Amino acid sequence: MGAETLYQHQGQTDPQQLTEAGEMFDLAIIGGGLAGLTLAIQMKRLGHTVVLFEKECYPFHRVCGEYISLESAQFLLDMGIDMAKMRLPVIDSLEVSAPDGNLLTHKLSLGGIGISRQLLDFSLANIAKYEGVVIHENEKVQDVIFTDADFTIVTGSGNYKSKAAAGCFGKRSNIDIKWGRHFVKDKPSKLNHYIGVKYHIKSDYPANTIALHNFKDGYCGMSKIEEDKYCLCYLTTAANLKSSNNSIKKMEEKILSKNPLLANIFQSSEFFFEEPLVISQISFEKKSTIENHVLMIGDAAGMVTPLCGNGMSMAMHAGKIAANLLHQFLKGRIGRDEMEKKYSQQWHQAFSSRLRAGRWIQSFFGGRFITNLFISTMKKFPSLVKQLEKRTHGSSF
Repeated sequence: MGAETLYQHQGQTDPQQLTEAGEMFDLAIIGGGLAGLTLAIQMKRLGHTVVLFEKECYPFHRVCGEYISLESAQFLLDMGIDMAKMRLPVIDSLEVSAPDGNLLTHKLSLGGIGISRQLLDFSLANIAKYEGVVIHENEKVQDVIFTDADFTIVTGSGNYKSKAAAGCFGKRSNIDIKWGRHFVKDKPSKLNHYIGVKYHIKSDYPANTIALHNFKDGYCGMSKIEEDKYCLCYLTTAANLKSSNNSIKKMEEKILSKNPLLANIFQSSEFFFEEPLVISQISFEKKSTIENHVLMIGDAAGMVTPLCGNGMSMAMHAGKIAANLLHQFLKGRIGRDEMEKKYSQQWHQAFSSRLRAGRWIQSFFGGRFITNLFISTMKKFPSLVKQLEKRTHGSSF
């Protein structure tokens, strides 16, 4: 089932027809990924006026691992996405390899579903439009300014007003730079100078398995998605790319393929993209949950390490937390300061221990010796793997 036919509604209103000059929206959302779209749907269903800005045009690809843990299944169903009817691959096994190919296999207690971001985001965008969310595509937000009791959203086509604002703009944005957020000013380090590379491929890899193959200073994830395709997405340091003369292909041959399992994948798979999707300057540094009175949600509030569970589920969960508090604020039940304080508290309560566990696990990966030691130890004590899985995955929300 393709993205164009998954979720269609008749009689959708052109968002531009809903926007009047000088209109004050209840909520402005900057960024139309999973966090932004699901927040928009929730808030519109609660009776609020919502405008969402997305710099791209749906459907489009994102650099992202495309595995969603089943902790999100009921939430997505509530949003209008019935993954069971979509016949998506069910993933219940994990493989983790060291740079030399030493392999750990583990049966996942919860498991997940494979689905591309192009398909999922496009489907949610269609639902949001049907619900009445005003979505401006191909619209890059240049600044968000808070004055007194409302926000001005500055875009290339004009300014928009809102009573509340949410930053759902992902891993790194021009807004981060505009606001001078600390992680864009930090010197390159182990946590803040990553690049992400993504392909869609055809492979004979087991359809029920998500793999995380390690290589020197990097991780490559692989899992099946819709239409008999696989997502292959990896993170590594800018230094690895620089040492390969800034050539992605050379880096894959010189560094990634030293892991024999990765070498086999690159040699035996059919690649659908002529060129990979690439993003740079990814930071895993801690980020604030509130900036300039804007609620930060998803990667804008903190990039999830590859070994810390499921970033897409966490982004949607954070959006659900935000929706409840924004609703109370817009109804006059709580003030802005209380809303912001409660959002930060509830965000940290839901995710802080999970993020700490992921960062701790990540510290054992990247180098050949320590990664091998970690995997060898886990293979001898499978109960430890279950404990780590429990600490890095959440419950249904």
